[in-house]
Amino acid sequence: MDTIAGTKSSLTWAVHISVVLLVALWLFPTVGLLVSSFRTADQISGSGWWKALVPTEQSLTLRTAAPSEQVQEGALFVIEGNLYAQEGVAPAPISAWGTNARDVAAYRPGDTAEMRGGERITVMENGDYRLESQVEMAGRRGERVFVTATTPPEFTLDNYRYLLFSNSAEGMGKAFFNTLTVTIPATIIPIVVAAFAAYALAWMDFPGRALLIAFVVGLLVVPLQLALIPLLKLHLNIGIGKGYLGVWLAHTGFGLPLAVYLLRNYMVGLPRDIIENARVDGATEFQIFTKIILPLSFPALASFAIFQFLWTWNDLLVAKVFLIDATGQTTVMTNQIVELLGTRGGNWEILATTAFVSIAVPLAVFFAMQRYLVRGLLAGSVK
Repeated sequence: MDTIAGTKSSLTWAVHISVVLLVALWLFPTVGLLVSSFRTADQISGSGWWKALVPTEQSLTLRTAAPSEQVQEGALFVIEGNLYAQEGVAPAPISAWGTNARDVAAYRPGDTAEMRGGERITVMENGDYRLESQVEMAGRRGERVFVTATTPPEFTLDNYRYLLFSNSAEGMGKAFFNTLTVTIPATIIPIVVAAFAAYALAWMDFPGRALLIAFVVGLLVVPLQLALIPLLKLHLNIGIGKGYLGVWLAHTGFGLPLAVYLLRNYMVGLPRDIIENARVDGATEFQIFTKIILPLSFPALASFAIFQFLWTWNDLLVAKVFLIDATGQTTVMTNQIVELLGTRGGNWEILATTAFVSIAVPLAVFFAMQRYLVRGLLAGSVK
C-alpha cells in the first residue's frame, strides 16, 4: 500500500524530481551568464562557460610585424619578434601553428615553414618568431600565423568596470541608476495608493462599493497597449511631457488594478474582531489602517512589491513611450541593452555582463522577499 504511515508514495518522489529538474533548467542559464560575465572575449569564443575552470585550447590568428621593420643580415632580410606582443594578446604556450587557414596545426613549436612568397618562418612555444627572406619583403601588413594555444582559466572584472564606470555611450552605469530612479518610485506609489483603496473596499461601507470592486477586477484584463497613446496625449496636454513623472504615473496606473485586487483580498481575510475592538476603543479609520491593517498586510504588500519591481525593472515598452531621450540622460537598462545588441553583437563578454547586471537586482529583491510571496498571493483563497 502506498498510503502506509511513514512511507512516501511514488508520486511524491516524482514531484520532487520534477521540481529539481525545473530549478536546474532555470538555474543553468543564470549561472552561465554569471560565469561568462567574468571571462575574456577570447575564452568565451574558445570554450563554453562550463569549461571555465579548466585549461582550454583555442585558435588565434596573429600577425608578424610589418615589412617596414625588417632588417638585413648579410644576404637575408629578417623580421624577429613575438606574435603575442605584436597583437597585444596575453601570452599562452603554443602547442601547434600553421600558415594556412585550412591546416592551422601543421607545425609544432620550433618547426620552420616555408610561406607562399618564399619566406621562411620559425615559431617557438612562447610566441617568438623569426621570419627571413632572400629578397626584400614588401607590403603594409605582417604575415598571418594561426596558432593553437593552451590558455589557463582567467577571470576578470574589466567587463564590469567598463559597463558600470565607463564614460562612453555604451557604459551601463548611468542607465543602471536611471532604472533605479524609475523603478523605486513606480513601486512605492501604487502600493501607497492601492493600500488606501483596498482598505476602503474591504472594511468601509459606502454606496457603490460592489460596483467599484467589479470595476477593478475588470481592469485586470485591459491590455496596457490600448492605453499607451491616449495616456501619452493626456500627459502632453497637461504639461507632464516625456520624463520621470510621466513614466511613474504610467506604471502606477497600470499596476493599480492588481495591487488593489491583491491587497483587498488579503485585508478581507483579516480578523474582524481586531478592527471592531479598535473602533470600540475610539480608534479612527486612519489609526486602524496605519497601526493594525498595514502591519498585518505586510505579506500582501511584499508580494505585490516583488511583481511591480520586476515589471518596472524589465519594462521596455512604457519606457520607450514615456521616457524618450535622444541624449541618453534618462535611458534605462532595457533600452541600453537593445542598443548594445546592435552595436556590440559580437562582444559576448559585454553582453553577458550586461545581462547579468540587469537581472542581479531583481534576483536580490526576489530572494529577500520571496517568503512573503506565496502568503500574499493565496490571500483570500481559503476561508
